[in-house]
Amino acid sequence: MNTKNNCIDWDDLKHFLALSRHGSVRAASDKLGVSHSTVGRRIDAFEKRLGVRLFERSPSGYTITIAGEEVLATAEQIESEIHGLERRIVGRDQQLSGDIRVTMVDVLGTHLLMPHLAEFSKLYPDIALEVVITYESLDLGKREADVALRITQKPPEQLIGKRLVNIYSAAYASEEYIKRHDLNSGSTARWIDYVKRSDYPAWVKKSDYPHIPAKNVFESLLLQFEATKAGMGIGMLPCFMGDPEPTLQRLPPGVARPTYDLWLLTHTDMRTTARLRVFSEFIANAVLNHRELIEGRIAH
Repeated sequence: MNTKNNCIDWDDLKHFLALSRHGSVRAASDKLGVSHSTVGRRIDAFEKRLGVRLFERSPSGYTITIAGEEVLATAEQIESEIHGLERRIVGRDQQLSGDIRVTMVDVLGTHLLMPHLAEFSKLYPDIALEVVITYESLDLGKREADVALRITQKPPEQLIGKRLVNIYSAAYASEEYIKRHDLNSGSTARWIDYVKRSDYPAWVKKSDYPHIPAKNVFESLLLQFEATKAGMGIGMLPCFMGDPEPTLQRLPPGVARPTYDLWLLTHTDMRTTARLRVFSEFIANAVLNHRELIEGRIAH
């Protein structure tokens, strides 16, 4: 490597890591929240400064070189150390002020927790909440979020937290849909799915209506809920969404079954941060106050 003027800064490494992980300028720029030209310009300048080619360019994307692999190993180690330092510094913060980045799926915010998030903001006006809605598991170790409300059966070992409740689900449809379709024969009725795999995915085969195929696909639970209300099919929905909705009915036999656990998680380095402790305790109590609804035990 050329040792002249080859000083490396963290921004160089962030762009390099994003491109090496995603393989294209477009994907890397989306991850970093910068323009395509910025990523390309950064990588070109980084290579020039080091005096080596880190990526081979082709129409299909960027492929890391042997020299790039060497840089990657060191860059990942530096990244881990920087994120660890950030977590330890923030973890010493005892002030009930500052930012909290919370990640959850959309329906937890829209159908369960929004009144509680509003109440928390009133109680602690110096704490700013940033709620990230995603079905992906953000990396708390890399400070992609501070707190995660995660629907899972097996949370990562490096995180701390607790299992709050088990989310129960049931089959729902609109009253009109039930009248228009013979659920016993299943000749015209259809399930709403969340990912297209087959007409009879495993969860359908385990349901009370294994003879009814899945047709329409909506990745978001919020969209599945709206599609069920609109009469597009039968939705397997969390009870905290389906039971309070007057336009929906549980399909016979009306049994709610446990699906996934809801965990409240944060990184071990953040456990001493006062604002995170206060928020975690507050939101855990909010969820537990809705236990009967979440477990499908409120009359519908």
